[in-house]
Amino acid sequence: MHRNRELYSFLSDKATQLTEDWYATLNKNDQVGVYSSPDPRVIEKLKLQNHQFHLQFFKIFTLEECQFFGLLEDWIDDIGSDEEHLNTPIYFILREFFRTQNQYLDYIEQFVALHEGKYTQAEVNAWNRVVVKVFSEVMERFTQANHRYANKIMMAQQQTIVELSSPIISLKDHTALLPLIGNIDTARGMSLLESTLQQCAEKSVTRLFIDLSGVHAIDEVSAYQLSQLIESLHLIGIDTTLSGLHPDIAMKAVKLQLPFDKVTVKSTLAQAINTIK
Repeated sequence: MHRNRELYSFLSDKATQLTEDWYATLNKNDQVGVYSSPDPRVIEKLKLQNHQFHLQFFKIFTLEECQFFGLLEDWIDDIGSDEEHLNTPIYFILREFFRTQNQYLDYIEQFVALHEGKYTQAEVNAWNRVVVKVFSEVMERFTQANHRYANKIMMAQQQTIVELSSPIISLKDHTALLPLIGNIDTARGMSLLESTLQQCAEKSVTRLFIDLSGVHAIDEVSAYQLSQLIESLHLIGIDTTLSGLHPDIAMKAVKLQLPFDKVTVKSTLAQAINTIK
């Protein structure tokens, strides 16, 4: 009942004006985000995205909903992964969705006024309902896409932080240093095991100094993972020297029966490095 080609044509003809009106009334005082950007390229892209949305959305008045969302999916995915929108608070974006929804309802009212008596109130109500209904689903799908891409970025950043926090520093004669700083939790312990073995293999390390003087806390799972690292290094022929163990970490290591028979222990990193012949 909501499909009407005459309404579709009316709204499509207004797409450019809708975008200009929308941007003219946009709150450009947001402290962060795409809507307050003074960059002409960002503004041009933002207007284009808004205009493309209008052209896609109005097809709801000519298509079945399943067809409509199939066509709109690419726009939702593009905006959800767009860097400028990912750096914009989600409540700002939802605010603009609602403002655009109100624009559509106002234009439907104008269309009805231009064709007074031609359409029943039931038809008008159907148009309004479909606008509100589809906007709700579009916003839900957008927030899902935005969340998905934001999580990907966050995970990539966390991986980079982990890699930077566990660097293997080459010394000489196939020796290397792994200085650890900060607390080691379960997730970091697991990553440490994988990245250390990989880096040692890439650098052809035969002796590794692991300095723990910058580590003040370690959980039991991570302590076990450290023991697994020592065991794994031993199995691939790498001699390991630990230095800088804090008393509480040493006590936990003894309690968990870490394989000290397969590792050399020194009080300080300087003492460990001095053992290089």
